[in-house]
Amino acid sequence: MRKASISRETTETRISLDLNLDREPARNEISTGFAFADHMLDLMSHWAGISLDIQCQGDIKVDAHHSLEDVGICLGQAFIEALGDRKGINRIGWARVPMDESLAESIIDISGRPYLVYEGDSLLSQVIAGQEKDLWREFFKSFAFNARLNMHIIFHYGSNSHHLLEAAFKAWGLSLRQATALNRTKVLSTKGSLD
Repeated sequence: MRKASISRETTETRISLDLNLDREPARNEISTGFAFADHMLDLMSHWAGISLDIQCQGDIKVDAHHSLEDVGICLGQAFIEALGDRKGINRIGWARVPMDESLAESIIDISGRPYLVYEGDSLLSQVIAGQEKDLWREFFKSFAFNARLNMHIIFHYGSNSHHLLEAAFKAWGLSLRQATALNRTKVLSTKGSLD
């Protein structure tokens, strides 16, 4: 089973995270201190077919920025550790998901070369569930760079920020599911290895 456990403690957050890429249906215990983020992570996990146990105690009295950024770091670290040598994975995954009037897309390449493209976030309200919208970009950036993957999150259209983010997290889950599926026999690279 492809799984990993990560702990992180700073003056801003204390996090323990367990990830299992091969447990379906997903069984989750997610508590970031920000209920809207818990909901989004639960959606991603469900659509990806992975299990998450995330416990975060952070400086929520300031805002949710540090907590979500650090959860992204830990999630990325657990993800790359659980994948191991990445032999046999599809490597690339993509999905477009509608949510009522909204449409969002996630495309990933588990290449070992971290990069984030985050487009269309001008559609998001400045404040979502009481928090600045920018924390979502920082969350995805933390995940992408620590998971060492190329990740594109694109909000195509929509007028409701909850719907836009929900579509993005479902798409992210589906793209992770596709990219991590073991349908190959070797590392998918003409170089014979991934960075």
